Amino acid sequence: MSTRTAAPTRREQILKEAARLFAERGFHGVGVDEIGAAVGISGPGLYRHFPGKDAMLAELLVGISERLLDGGRLRVEEAAADPEVLLAALIDGHIDFALDDRPLITLHDRELDRLPDSERKRVRQLQRQYAELWVTAVRALHPDVAESEARAAVHAVFGLLNSTPHLGSYGSGQPGREATETLLRRLAHGAFASLATGEGPAGAPLTGR
Repeated sequence: MSTRTAAPTRREQILKEAARLFAERGFHGVGVDEIGAAVGISGPGLYRHFPGKDAMLAELLVGISERLLDGGRLRVEEAAADPEVLLAALIDGHIDFALDDRPLITLHDRELDRLPDSERKRVRQLQRQYAELWVTAVRALHPDVAESEARAAVHAVFGLLNSTPHLGSYGSGQPGREATETLLRRLAHGAFASLATGEGPAGAPLTGR
């Protein structure tokens, strides 16, 4: 499901290039002039859109958390209370994010602590709400699974899907996007399917039950 069809605005272009540069060089390794050059405007011209780099970072990290949650809620509505359809849609949506927004994953891991307390707490709140959509879908599909185990499985799958920044570039000995998407989907579904048996992929119990 795609929620964006219009051409990106100048503000969105600035954020995309800022995310890429921050991820490549670190927040302090990038100047406003470099971000401006990447979108074809002067560094000072950026201040018509953002008061500074800190504001860009905050909008990037809060914005992607809001986008994931909004997309998740839309998938809940579209699934019409079918947990299998919902979980598949959540997985597909997150895979799209993980493949198309790799710099934001890197940025979150490295730079979240640079946000002011209020914005960092907002990111965490949005992330918890997003995760709970998944937990609810998993427990509806596997009602015998304890809530704590379902939540642990959801976060484990997030870790799996969010590993994409470590995969390298397509065409450098790595699978292409379509093959990577197929692999991630199979691994995610396999992880949740293992909840039905209470066993890991090698037959080892996941809990002490």
